[in-house]
Order: sequence, then structure tokens, then C-alpha cells
Amino acid sequence: MTPSRQADAAQTGAQPVVEAHAVSKRFDTGRGSVEALAGIDLALDRGAFISLVGPSGCGKSTLLNIIGGLIAPTEGEVRVNAQPVTGPPVEVGMMFQASVLLEWRTARSNVLLPADVHGGRRAVREASARADELLRLVGLDGFEDRYPNELSGGMQQRVAICRMLIADPEVLLLDEPFGALDELTRERMNVELASIVETTSKAAILVTHNIQEAVFLADRVYAMTSRPGRFAGIVEVDIPRPRRLELLTTEPFQRLCRDVRALLDQGAAAGDEAERDLQTEAVG
Repeated sequence: MTPSRQADAAQTGAQPVVEAHAVSKRFDTGRGSVEALAGIDLALDRGAFISLVGPSGCGKSTLLNIIGGLIAPTEGEVRVNAQPVTGPPVEVGMMFQASVLLEWRTARSNVLLPADVHGGRRAVREASARADELLRLVGLDGFEDRYPNELSGGMQQRVAICRMLIADPEVLLLDEPFGALDELTRERMNVELASIVETTSKAAILVTHNIQEAVFLADRVYAMTSRPGRFAGIVEVDIPRPRRLELLTTEPFQRLCRDVRALLDQGAAAGDEAERDLQTEAVG
């Protein structure tokens, strides 16, 4: 969200589209209990983009799945549009690291899959023009009738983005969507994603291990501790949009990346201490 849009939201007292209050998650296994998240508070404004960055196993994806209604928190509550999340909200779209396209369906047909599943042939007919519009938006006009094996990895991810957008969700949950791509393709896809989110005014939460990606895309970066995941701190990204790849080498951008790295280092130490405390309590 640009500074002006942030100010507008503050002045109007607009309700955040996503709110998490004191969210914790514990997984019970045959070898005992694992605390993945502890006391997470989060608010996502309409049109804002935030990134969650942290070490593997810190609960980033767990938090995203809780917000998306795929799993329930052990404690705390998540609300979307002020309504408690008890299952996947219709206002939320999700995208994962793998594009998971159906190999026997064309690009257009894969984009239309949600309409096909939920509404059948009539819904597909009504959404076809929108599917083609989305494919044009991501630069895939002319590839509507190609099958996944005829598309590059980056093109497949663009199709997956369109499939997520076809139902016009208010909130996009992005779990390492470009993690399997090579670095150059990943950078280009980040520019594409930033443009799409800005064009469509969606709110978005990105999970990533990549600090540069987190800073490049977000209005705010939440740095997480190691397990159990907590927020070590927040870095405000005060860089105007639109953002281009040339930004990556500038000093303001590199300074923000260093700020995130410092928070992650602090969070790793805090998380290690919390993990030792939990192990001590378990032994006691």
C-alpha cells in the first residue's frame, strides 16, 4: 500500500480485511507436542502487501494455512472481513510453490477449473472472457490453448496466478510461489506479481525465505523467529511503486534488506532460547 493509501485507511478507520489475534498452533505427534506458532497478532489492510520471512520450520506456512482456513489454530482467532475463519473463506485465494496444473487441460481450461468445480458448464461459459483477460494481463495472450507441457515453468506459474484470480478474491495468500524457479525467472515473476497486485488492488500475504523478494514485493516485512514462530519485528518498506528490477542494487533497498537480516538474526537467537525453555519444561 502506498503512503497515501495508508493515510486514507487510517483516516477512515477502515476495518482490516485480515486480522489474527493471539494465534498459536501446536501439533501433537507420536513423539510429543510441537509448538509451531506462539502469540501471533497480525492485521492486513485492504490493498496492502505484506511478507513473512524466516527460517525453515518457523511456522510461516502454518500461519498462511490458518488464515486460509485449511487448519485451525490451537489458540487465538483469525477473522476475514470481521468474520471468524472456520473454513476456507470465499474472499481468499491461495497459491503454492508448485503450479499444480492439470496436464490434460489447456491454460485457459486450467484457469477456469474453479468455475468448473463450483458452477459447472454455465459458470465456465460466464467466466471464459475473464479467463482470457487474466491471461492477457500476465502476458500469455496467444497461449490460451497450450497445455502445461508446452509452457515454461514461469508461464505455468502465471497460469496458476490467473486460476487464483478467476474468482476475484479480496486476499491473496502466496506460499513460496516462485521458489522452484531459477533466479532470473523468479525476479521477472516478482515484477509480474507486483504489477498484478497493484493493478487489481488485492491484499496479499507472501511467505518466502528470500529477503530480497520479501522487501521488493511488500509494504511491510514481518521477520519471524525460529520455532515457535513469533514476530521478531517489522520493517516498513518506504519505497514507492511501481518497482523495477533496477531497485535491487540501490542503497535504500539494500539497507532495508540489512534491517530484515538483523531482525532475523535477533529472532533466531530468541527462538533458540524459547525452544530450550520449552524442552526444559517438558523434561521437568
